[in-house]
Amino acid sequence: MSAIRFMLNGQVVEPGHYSPNTTLLQFLRSSGRCGTKEGCAEGDCGACSVAILDSSPPDGATWRAVNSCLLFLPMLHGKEIVTVEGLTDGGELHPAQKELVDRMGSQCGYCTPGIVMSLFEACYREDLNEHWKVDDQLCGNLCRCTGYQPIREAGRALASIQPDDRFRDALLTSRPTETRLTYQHESQSYLCPGTLEELWDAIDGAPQARLIAGGTDLALLVTKRFEELPELLSLEGIPALRGVRIGTDKWSIGATTLLSDLETQAADGLPLIARMLRFFASRQIKNRATLGGNLCNASPIGDMAPVLMALGAEVILSSRQGDRRVHLDEFFLGYRETAIAAGEILSSVEVPVLGPEWKIGAYKVSKRRELDISAVCAAFALLLDEEGCVAKIRLCYGGMAATTKRAQVTEDALLGKRWSLETVEQVLPELSNDFSPIDDHRGSGWYRATLARNLLIGFFLETEGTPFQSLPARPSSTLVLAER
Repeated sequence: MSAIRFMLNGQVVEPGHYSPNTTLLQFLRSSGRCGTKEGCAEGDCGACSVAILDSSPPDGATWRAVNSCLLFLPMLHGKEIVTVEGLTDGGELHPAQKELVDRMGSQCGYCTPGIVMSLFEACYREDLNEHWKVDDQLCGNLCRCTGYQPIREAGRALASIQPDDRFRDALLTSRPTETRLTYQHESQSYLCPGTLEELWDAIDGAPQARLIAGGTDLALLVTKRFEELPELLSLEGIPALRGVRIGTDKWSIGATTLLSDLETQAADGLPLIARMLRFFASRQIKNRATLGGNLCNASPIGDMAPVLMALGAEVILSSRQGDRRVHLDEFFLGYRETAIAAGEILSSVEVPVLGPEWKIGAYKVSKRRELDISAVCAAFALLLDEEGCVAKIRLCYGGMAATTKRAQVTEDALLGKRWSLETVEQVLPELSNDFSPIDDHRGSGWYRATLARNLLIGFFLETEGTPFQSLPARPSSTLVLAER
């Protein structure tokens, strides 16, 4: 059995005997490091934000702001973490701290440490070249005192400044670290293999273990439902499962690829994915959440599934015996149920690159714009023939059934018809044959059914003059309205 070991504010830390279900936030506060605050314990407020040095992203090492309430202690093995207490240098404030002080961006102060850590990441990012990106950097930090204007001004002043300090030096000298770990505490265990062969052995030895990568959803079972996860098997330490391989006709996206990395890479080659990820979640969540985790969660309101389904994606399911392909519209078998068999993992997702002749759109409807769960999300892909009639179509909805699902009755009604507003309005009643949405706290069945119809109309209006529209430069909405 190995011991957990990581760097915390420049010092090697071996926490000792803790349950593998212990979160980093719990460890920090129980060990007297109380600058990091606890607010929601579910990744919504940002008060618990810290920074982790990621040495393995596609464009070189980077600092990432993350929610410490969603990180189990063994997940930090071999990593380097910085909290708000570790930013000063000989008593001199870090630029992220000084800028917030100078602009009077703190009122009650409870949220301030987490905001500082999000601003810390902003300093070292190289891509904060638009104001909306700074807003996105900060959208996971809740300030109940409404001090947003000076906070945003501080963010804009700090964006990509690349200070010449020890944190910048850490990026330049960083190398991938050993994350293999076998950890046992009483009846609970955590195992992080380093290769696929080690993973197959681990699955054979602990077939009931819960697979974990980012943990942004699984950790909620512990922090909100107070459940115990006795056996955890991490996929984070296997390089073969992470990264994007870009081809001319399709992309292969590793299951443990972080959504923040995918968002950046997809901006040009797969813009529909980038469009949905824009309002998928906060930066802190996207810095940990993985594409495979979002799909294997099998939530009927998972935002990535409709987009990938509309693009015609396939998932690669791997085991010791080899790989098999499953079309994404056949992957979800029921509520929280997938086609993954015993001994298998979802190892990658293959996404076709649709040509400019395709009309595509993706939409997320939620009660608030930033960091919210969808009531309904939808993604559409349409190919017309030379006469302007529907040759191929995929209408994919989340939040309308027990699984993400294609509206196949409506698709069939549109095939071969001339693509016009009149045609779309004629087939809208067919959506009631595809879906019978339920009532819940995010919306009534009537509301969801109405949204489903309106989004299809919106898709026609949005793509009537152009096959695809990027979102506006400023955060506004995921549906670009057009005049009729």
